[in-house]
Amino acid sequence: MRTLCSSTLIGEALLIVFAALVAMRLSSVSTATVWIVSGIAMALCIALCGMINRPGAVTTGWVLQIGLIASGFVLPTMFALGAVFAGLWWCSVHYGRKVDEFKAARAAAEAAAAQA
Repeated sequence: MRTLCSSTLIGEALLIVFAALVAMRLSSVSTATVWIVSGIAMALCIALCGMINRPGAVTTGWVLQIGLIASGFVLPTMFALGAVFAGLWWCSVHYGRKVDEFKAARAAAEAAAAQA
């Protein structure tokens, strides 16, 4: 799960950088506000990459997805892009857990075969 979720979060951090550049020009929000909010969101994305296996990290990721969708009120394109990344986040969590279960079952089967 860690690899899939981290990849999604890195992509999301890049999206936030580019969205902030566009929001500086196209929105009425001040440049300082755009960069403060975007900087916090980017830092959260990067921090979550290292903490994805800790309790509450996936929930924090969902809060981040909601914030990304809500940024559509400043830059309307972000409604669609936020929804896309929320879908990617769901896929990363869902299929990442399945991969982890498969790896654990495979390791247990190999350990049982080694003992026999």
